[in-house]
Order: sequence, then C-alpha cells, then structure tokens
Amino acid sequence: MPTGSHWTANSSKIITGLLEQPGKEEKRKTMAKVNRARSTSPPDGGWGWMIVAGCFLVTICTRAVTRCISIFFVEFQTYFTQDYAQTAWIHSIVDCVTMLCAPLGSVVSNHLSCQVGIMLGGLLASTGLILSSFATSLKHLYLTLGVLTGLGFALCYSPAIAMVGKYFSRRKALAYGIAMSGSGIGTFILAPVVQLLIEQFSWRGALLILGGFVLNLCVCGALMRPITLKEDHTTPEQDHVCRTQKEDFKRVSPYSSLTKEWAQTCLCCCLQQEYSFLLMSDFVVLAISVLFMAYGCSPLFVYLVPYALSVGVSHQQAAFLMSILGVIDIIGNITFGWLTDRRCLKNYQYVCYLFAVGMDGLCYLCLPMLQSLPLLVPFSCTFGYFDGAYVTLIPVVTTEIVGTTSLSSALGVVYFLHAVPYLVSPPIAGWLVDTTGSYTAAFLLCGFSMIFSSVLLGFGRLVKRMRKTQLQFIAKESDPKLQLWTNGSVAYSVERELDQKHGEPVATAVPGYSLT
Repeated sequence: MPTGSHWTANSSKIITGLLEQPGKEEKRKTMAKVNRARSTSPPDGGWGWMIVAGCFLVTICTRAVTRCISIFFVEFQTYFTQDYAQTAWIHSIVDCVTMLCAPLGSVVSNHLSCQVGIMLGGLLASTGLILSSFATSLKHLYLTLGVLTGLGFALCYSPAIAMVGKYFSRRKALAYGIAMSGSGIGTFILAPVVQLLIEQFSWRGALLILGGFVLNLCVCGALMRPITLKEDHTTPEQDHVCRTQKEDFKRVSPYSSLTKEWAQTCLCCCLQQEYSFLLMSDFVVLAISVLFMAYGCSPLFVYLVPYALSVGVSHQQAAFLMSILGVIDIIGNITFGWLTDRRCLKNYQYVCYLFAVGMDGLCYLCLPMLQSLPLLVPFSCTFGYFDGAYVTLIPVVTTEIVGTTSLSSALGVVYFLHAVPYLVSPPIAGWLVDTTGSYTAAFLLCGFSMIFSSVLLGFGRLVKRMRKTQLQFIAKESDPKLQLWTNGSVAYSVERELDQKHGEPVATAVPGYSLT
C-alpha cells in the first residue's frame, strides 16, 4: 500500500502529464503541418508563372509609370508657370523615394507578408496619384506624386522581385527577364496612352485614371502566394532566444516592464537575422560596385537626345534613338535571361553580369566618337541590349551571394543603393557639360564608373577563389591520414582514429616503404 506522500507525488505526475498531453499533441500537429508546407526546392513552374506575371505587372505599374511621369512636365510648367528645373524635381523625388524606401518594403513583406506589403503599396501609390489630380501647387505634387506615390512603389517593387527568386531556381534568369521586361514594355505602351489621356481629359483627368490603373497592384499582390522553402528557417539559437522570450512574455502581465524588453529583444533578433548578410565581404563588394554601376547607367537616358541634337541629328531621329534603346532593352531582358539559363552558361551567370556591365561601360567610352545617326543607331542597340541584360541578372547575382532566404532584404538594400547615384549623377554630368562645353567628360566618367564596377566584382570573385584554393591546399597538406613516421627502416601511416577500447591512435604498418 503506497504511503500518502508517495501517492501524492505519483498522482501529481499523472495529472501533470494529462494536462501537458493536449499541448504536446497540438504542437505535434502544428509541426507536421509546417513540415508538409515546406518545399525541398523551388517548383520552377506551376504557380511560379503566375508570380512572374504578377511581377511583370508590378514593374509596369511602378517603373513604367515613373518614367511616364515626365510626360506631364510640359503641362505642369504651363499650369503652374514654373521652369523645367522646378518641375523635374517631381521625377527625381518619386524615383529617389522608391529606391530609398526599398528596404522598408522588404521589412513589411518579411514581417507581415508579400501579399499585404504589395497591396498596401498599391493603395498608397494610387492614393498619391489621385490626390495629385487635385494639386494646386508644385509643392503639393512633391508630397503626393513624389513622396506618397514613391513610398507605395517602394513597398511593391523589391518584394515582388524577391518572390520570383523563391519560385525559380533552374530557370531563374529567364523568369527574371520576363518579369523585369515590364518596365520597357510598359513604357512603350503607356507613353502614347498617357499622352492621349492628357489630350482628352487634361492632366488632372489623366492622373486620376492613372491612379485607378495603379490599383491593379492590389491584384498583383493577391497573386503572390507565399511559399516556404527548406532553407527558410531561423537558426536553433535564434529560435531558442525568441521562444524563451515569448514564454517569459506570456507569464508576465502585459503592463509589466518586461513587455518592452521582450519586444526590443525579439525585434533585434529578427533584424539581426534578416540583415546578417551586411557583414558578408561578398555583399559589401557587390554594394560598392552597385554604387558605381548606378552612377554610370542613369545619365545616358537624360543626355542621349541632347547629345544627338548637338552633333546634327534631327529631333525626330533623336527621339527614334530613345525608342530603339527602349525596345532593345526589352529584348535584352528576355533573351539574355534565356541564354544564361542554358546549360553552357548556367554556372557563369556571375561572369555574364560582369560582361554586360563592362560592355555598357565600353559603349560609353566610344560614344564621343559617334557623331552621326548611322553610328548612333548601333550604339543604341548595343547599350540597350546589355542594359536589359545586367538588370535581369542583378537579382540572380544577389541570390548567389546571400541565398534565397535573405533575398528580399538584400534586394531592398541593393535598390536602396541606387537612390543617391540616380539623384546626383545627372546634375554632375550636366555640370561637366557646362564646364567643358562638350559631353565627352561626362560620358567618359560614366563609362569608367561602370567598367570599375565590373572590374571590382571580378577582382572580388578572383580573390575569393584564390583564398578557397589556398585553404583547400592547406587542408590537403595537413591531412592527418597521410602523416608518416619512422621506426628504424619501416614507415608507418598514422591515422588519427582513436581505438574504441583504449582511446589511442592506431599505427598501421605499410609494407614495402622504407625511408633509408
């Protein structure tokens, strides 16, 4: 007969087990559902093509609409009686805010969901365009069309591009080429449509209709079905810290001082995990190269037409050069992505990116010698093709460096780095033109900037491979299984395997080897 204390102890254990059993069963079912939801690898098709279609529409509604804003400048100058310099700030603000706030878009999509982030961005961008139709001053347009619309575009752009990388691996470059060609195709289609809307409904009506069109970003967001890959999980240490903090939080009052401490700890834990790639040497080299690349690529779209006019090309022919540049840019997006997905180039996508950036830099260096339309047309074709090529490969190269898990945050940082060069490079180029009286210095600076970007990345990759080869050589030289020692005239191969019984190294004689 068990004593009272013994019975009490056993009964308490039984009761505790019964109480904990439902919780364990519920946790087991939850973990089973999570494991079933995880994929071992990107599907490379299926719903992924809907993700590509959604990203294609996002690039139309963001980048193409941003380019088309310049069509309103003549109307703004006439209505508000302002010069071109004051009006041009609208385009600079919306472009700069879109890139500057790209990391914010990544944070929102990571902590809420990609669907919520893109839908919220669509609502903000549409609201900005609609409010712009009621503008009474340029300052009003700076705030609504510049800041508010740019913030909405930022919440949509990088998360949509990151989703393509989650759904594709084998055909990633082709998928990105199709998705990002929306910028060129959208500009090609929207530019005459926007001009027609201005003629029919004035600039206010055109902005109002454009605001309704941008609401399609909400539809694009709905297409972004989330997917959890096998590598999309936190480290055990981070899981333990966050789980411990959550359990402590549940045991205390929501009004206690530990609430704030828990929130700060979990926030720091999540941010540290999301942006750990910032400490990677490869990503630092990529970030520096992006700054030089972004500086070089922007001024051509501003100064190609003025340069063509300065060498005697007519206005119609100069505009034709820009049309060629845009159309070939689309071809470069798709065809270069398809080519780099072929088996022969699959392992050299990084090198193809360096080649494309370097080729655009060489085109810049040759541009001052091209002073007739028959020479400028091949230039527009070459520059446009390789411009579309490296734009397609930017997410691919970023994925190769940081992996799929951190792709959204990394793309946010990469596009953030485009902001300042986009803002300052056209004014610097203009200052060089005014100072020197020609476009040569401006084009040469842009060309050397892009070539330096390519060389820097190539040098970083070369150093990494040399270091890897050196480490492999050191590891091979220090392989303990190949160490030899002598005892008289017989050589022995000493294997660093402990004897299961005595815990000492085992020396195995190798007959036929003599050191004398």
